[in-house]
Amino acid sequence: MIFWITSYPKSGNTWLRILLSSYYYTKDGFYDESVLKNIDQFPQKKFFNEFNYDPKVVTDTIKFWIKAQEKINQDKKLRFFKTHNAFGALNNFDFTNKENSIGCIYVVRDPRNVITSLKNFYEMNDDQAFKWITNKNQYIYDVNKFEKDGYSDFQFISSWDTNFESWKIQKKIPIKIIRYEDLLNQTYKVLTEVITFINQTTKSKEKINKNKIKNAIGSTSFSKLKEKEKNEGFSESPKSKFGDKKIPFFNLGPKNNWKIILNDDLKDKLNNIFKKKLEELSYEKS
Repeated sequence: MIFWITSYPKSGNTWLRILLSSYYYTKDGFYDESVLKNIDQFPQKKFFNEFNYDPKVVTDTIKFWIKAQEKINQDKKLRFFKTHNAFGALNNFDFTNKENSIGCIYVVRDPRNVITSLKNFYEMNDDQAFKWITNKNQYIYDVNKFEKDGYSDFQFISSWDTNFESWKIQKKIPIKIIRYEDLLNQTYKVLTEVITFINQTTKSKEKINKNKIKNAIGSTSFSKLKEKEKNEGFSESPKSKFGDKKIPFFNLGPKNNWKIILNDDLKDKLNNIFKKKLEELSYEKS
């Protein structure tokens, strides 16, 4: 069965995957990038190789979302998957269902900090990033692999608030919602809660290993991940649209402060359009 690690893009999904892969797939909890592959992304091309779809048609893989998950689940093993896809149906095709999914952790992050990360990752200006994060029809795919894979890894993400709401209101699978800010400020507490939820949901009888949690946290601080990327690279760092250089994946981290970085116009627009969700999630007002 599939256990989802999901979020809107640039909301802390990768850091949580790093923490969880260090805890579940190492002997002692110390992070090594090689274990990150144990929490793969869905959807992507390799899961649709047996199905007849047109990679040049944007949404052609969606009709095989469920069939691909059934194929993954044939061996009845527990697997974690990362996704940014919204929950629900697109063109009457469900993203997932209770027959293929056992649970979910959703990481939500203040959209005023998400937008600064989006600007860096996708090389966008303020107007482009604002349209991106508020577009209810937004989707993503790997532009760097497009010539070879087309839209094989198409993900329908919608807008920041719609993506969050789609997972929050669904009743098909158990879900635990965590704020990125809480994971950042109370890492041990929140990660322990996440692991407890996963173990309970999957009916695992394994006891919480506090030392592995501490080691996972200690070896995956933002400064260490940033330094590691600088010296060794990071497999998920995207290529720039303006040359062969790679865009740093671990960019600002804790220094990402919308109050300082965003101009007043962009602050006002984000505060207005996401007002209800900002209040619901107890995000600080400007």
